[in-house]
Amino acid sequence: MATEHLPTFNGEVRLDHLSILDIKGENAEKFLQGQTSAQVSLANGSFAPLTCFCTPKGRIIANGQLFRVAEHHYRLLVSTTLADKLATHLKKFAVFYRAELSLNCAIALVGAGPAQALERARALGLVLPASGYLHSGDEKASVLRLPFEERYLFCIEDDMPDADAALENAWRLADIRSGIAWLDEVQEDHFLPQMINWEALGGISFKKGCYTGQEVVARAHFRGQVKKRLVRASLKADALPAATESLVSDENKSLGEVVSSAFGDQGHVELLAVVATKAIEEPLPLYLNQQPVTLESLPYAVERLDPEQLSASLMST
Repeated sequence: MATEHLPTFNGEVRLDHLSILDIKGENAEKFLQGQTSAQVSLANGSFAPLTCFCTPKGRIIANGQLFRVAEHHYRLLVSTTLADKLATHLKKFAVFYRAELSLNCAIALVGAGPAQALERARALGLVLPASGYLHSGDEKASVLRLPFEERYLFCIEDDMPDADAALENAWRLADIRSGIAWLDEVQEDHFLPQMINWEALGGISFKKGCYTGQEVVARAHFRGQVKKRLVRASLKADALPAATESLVSDENKSLGEVVSSAFGDQGHVELLAVVATKAIEEPLPLYLNQQPVTLESLPYAVERLDPEQLSASLMST
């Protein structure tokens, strides 16, 4: 996996834009296996695969990260604006497996940099994961390490930090610089997983059996039919663009759309956008609100990352 040095997030912040869905039951693994792009058995209590849930046409309903905190108990990290909708959708199938699925409002999410994470982990009796995609803990308290930058996400029941707009922006900026898009409600049923580079982040298993949307997702991958990709970009701006706002050519033709954005350095906004591959490969000039857009590098190669191999490599170290 190609990587680049990323600035370290420093601080501790409450993450209200993310939520936890709990999935419980003896057949919870079997239920999830038929619904999600992840190989659910990889969520073994240490490895936490990225995943997504799709429509029959292969479009993402919601993307997230899956981890197991106890036997027959999984947690799914997902955008707050999509949590209720995803729960309602999945409950239609969960009943056949006697699996319980609920939005866990008692669990709070806290993002932390290395120093703050070490202090909180000691207080909770947790061991910080050594690599991205790994987590430790149980149903009461756990900690997940995010890919690339040394950044941690705690799931806890109390002791929440105060809201802090600057730190919230810094956390979202770190997600953008990591090339990780958390889809919001306005993007539901909008993108194939490959359009947000989900297979490049290990978020799609091409070795597992069927799940909803699998046939379309696999066909798009093996036939090379994905004509849009997630890019990281920046521009001069003093306000954040709205999600789905268009990136256009110098002829005002739409070539992409904003997925997420945050304030960067020195009067710049940084963003993730799904853009036509021809605009990336040629490359073509891009504009947003009449301002030139500069494409920036991602900390990973835009190619398939096998989650089974990723898990095996991390678990062996």
